Amino acid sequence: MITGLAGRGASNARGAGWAFTDKTKQYFAFFSPHKKHEHDCQHKLSIYVEYYHQVLAIFPDVAKLQRNPPSRVIPLPSTPREADALRKLSILAILLAATAFLAGARLPPQGPLPQPRPDAGEATGPAPLPDKTEPPAPADVPAPQPKPDMKRPDTPDQPPAPPAGPAKPEPAKPMQGPPLPPGGPEGPQAPAEEGKPPGKQTLEEQHLTIEPESDTEHAECTAALQALGVVFKEAPRIDDGNGCGIDKPIIVSEALPGIKLKPEATIRCPAALALARWMKESVIPTASTALPEQGRITTINQATAYMCRLRNGAETGKISEHARGNAIDIASFHFEKGEDVAVRSRREDPTLTGAFQRTVSAAGCLYFTTVLDPESDAAHETHFHLDVIERKGGYRYCH
Repeated sequence: MITGLAGRGASNARGAGWAFTDKTKQYFAFFSPHKKHEHDCQHKLSIYVEYYHQVLAIFPDVAKLQRNPPSRVIPLPSTPREADALRKLSILAILLAATAFLAGARLPPQGPLPQPRPDAGEATGPAPLPDKTEPPAPADVPAPQPKPDMKRPDTPDQPPAPPAGPAKPEPAKPMQGPPLPPGGPEGPQAPAEEGKPPGKQTLEEQHLTIEPESDTEHAECTAALQALGVVFKEAPRIDDGNGCGIDKPIIVSEALPGIKLKPEATIRCPAALALARWMKESVIPTASTALPEQGRITTINQATAYMCRLRNGAETGKISEHARGNAIDIASFHFEKGEDVAVRSRREDPTLTGAFQRTVSAAGCLYFTTVLDPESDAAHETHFHLDVIERKGGYRYCH
């Protein structure tokens, strides 16, 4: 239809003597069928065909006016005001015409649908994932048959071995781990007797020896005691056999100046130094805060210092640190104006005396590597056990 109109309009224009310019050719090219006007193009709608026909109908009328000009000439505006009004009226007319033209432009109610791919088949959705299946079983492989007994020709016949009797149980092997350093926490240990673990051996069965002490370290320790004002004296080497003894013992009579240790305690210098520092930096300040009305501490009553025995006085087991001079048991503190403050179970004691005992017990772990108080077990319900045993990594046990 558009093609016919285009041809007819063009012939009418030529017949009317219309001069075709390049711009006119562009108009014809726009309204004529071309590649952009294919497949349901909107310019094939009836409203565009009507506009196309109206535009082509203008050509004969214009040509006629050129051949026969009107007798009456419209006068041009004589004043600038009239010219401006005419210009505005022309602009308004152009805008109205453009608005009317654009109002008719609209998209088709339904656009073209995409054509299915030839290889798509009838499937409209994504193909389902294949179900998980077990891998195919391998082909049946014949099981290997045992080889017949083949004897080498150069090997003489061997008589059958006699049946083995019941195997003897092997002794339990010790747990694997890094070797203990020499002079470790438990001292040099002899191999355990066959069939008897060390924890079940008596002191005599363990074959222990006394730990040696360095002269240099002992001299430094005693110098520190003297600086604190500890009253002590050197004693000869103690060797009670089975590992009980002290290489360089000292006898302490005053833990600090004016604070007696009753009875005198035979211990190693490191234990005496820890006791003096604990008293000076923890016990005395705590007592002056919690029990100021009782005055200063004048005496420390100790229950046990050096003693050759196993732990907790048992018949078998590990050797006690008392047997090496590393431990001291504190039973009570005597004050200048008041009664003795005995060490006993005070976990639930709401008084300042209970607070005093709990505080000095906790602070003891800063100076000793082992602190056992009355809450630890029945064997220590009447005293503090304090020792300076050396453990791997500086480990401490405080309860």
